[in-house]
Amino acid sequence: MFHGGVAWAFFVVSLTAALLVVNAYVPARREPWSTASFVLGWTPSELPVHFALLAVGGTVAFAAAGALSGWPGSAGLVVSAASVAGLVGLATVAARTRRVVDRALVDAFGPAAPAPVRPAWLRWWRLVVAVPFRWPVITRVRSVDYWGDGNYRHKLDVLRRRSVASGGAPVLVYVHGGAWVIGDKREQGIPLMHELARRGWVCVSVNYRLSPRATWPAHVVDCKRAVAWVREHIADFGGDPGFVAVAGGSAGGHLSALVALTPGRAEWQPGFEDADTSVDACLPFYGVYDMTCAPDRMGAYGGGLLTLLERRVMKATFADSPALFEEASPDRQVTEAAPPFFVLHGTNDTLVPVAVARYFVDRLRARSGAPVAYAELPLAQHAFEVLASIRTRHTTLACVRFLELTHQRARSAAAGGSVGSVPGRGSGDGHVAGDLT
Repeated sequence: MFHGGVAWAFFVVSLTAALLVVNAYVPARREPWSTASFVLGWTPSELPVHFALLAVGGTVAFAAAGALSGWPGSAGLVVSAASVAGLVGLATVAARTRRVVDRALVDAFGPAAPAPVRPAWLRWWRLVVAVPFRWPVITRVRSVDYWGDGNYRHKLDVLRRRSVASGGAPVLVYVHGGAWVIGDKREQGIPLMHELARRGWVCVSVNYRLSPRATWPAHVVDCKRAVAWVREHIADFGGDPGFVAVAGGSAGGHLSALVALTPGRAEWQPGFEDADTSVDACLPFYGVYDMTCAPDRMGAYGGGLLTLLERRVMKATFADSPALFEEASPDRQVTEAAPPFFVLHGTNDTLVPVAVARYFVDRLRARSGAPVAYAELPLAQHAFEVLASIRTRHTTLACVRFLELTHQRARSAAAGGSVGSVPGRGSGDGHVAGDLT
């Protein structure tokens, strides 16, 4: 009787694990199931090796407890084996991300595409730990007030290598996500910022006002104010105000793209209209580039995003104020002056359809005079670069290559030279930021 109960428990656990793996391959894209599909599929998608080892260990433990004595246990063993095989497949696809990002950089830069680099922070052992803890060589100056009003939502953190030079380090500003209603500067972009900081960059992670307390365009106003602060003050932290890139995930991808495409937009710079809010490169991850939620891009995902925007963020309906939503859409703001972009999106994203990224990239490539790299990542869910995973390692190193080449091109342009054969954009003062060890 005891063994029969263990056998059934093993079968139920194995079946549950198998369903999680199936969801990682074929997630639900229709509301209201899409959010639950993301929550359940995110970690198996990003940590398949960890889940496979857990499945093997659990199978061994159940077998030792006598779970294989009846047919439910035998069925559970078959299901568990299939789950492990599926997880190995997920790990294989994640490992192939390197090919995807390599192709994206070649498509954007041609023969001038940056060569592969060795990780400085994202070593293989960090993938075992998975949670991206800060390394002692990186220091974090916390909660610097970029607005001067004492509001926690108007504070930023500065990350840099302890031995960073007194000046000249290129700068990355990172904007967190959270559907414009949640999130914090301490939670996202950690692998990318730590990798860059370890290489001598100065990274800035910003907070901004959140809805429903804040109403659009407060979010982008704050991000622009943070960029203006960086341009004015980052030299005090060893950074070069002449080269500032911006990145972000999800809502942060939306905001970073909008900041990059609308420098000097007076109505979004109240009280600091003359400040320099331009950026020299942009890397949006799984961003929302269409705030109108056009049916041809949202497809079967439903109207949940538009409802969120209308009720909590914009506090106006699209039917009554279409211009408000269109002006907030990065895909409506693309011009010839757009800086270099590297857009990354997962094919299995159940929160923001990949079609949104495709349309945005098409608009960029049609109008922008700068390089546009696009990596569409097979089987990747939303938030794919938050953990230190196999996929994160490859996408992060590709972002490093993109940024360092863009920085080199900006320095060369400022000095009157050229790097590679693709025209670039940006500014710099000719300083070299740190070493690569």
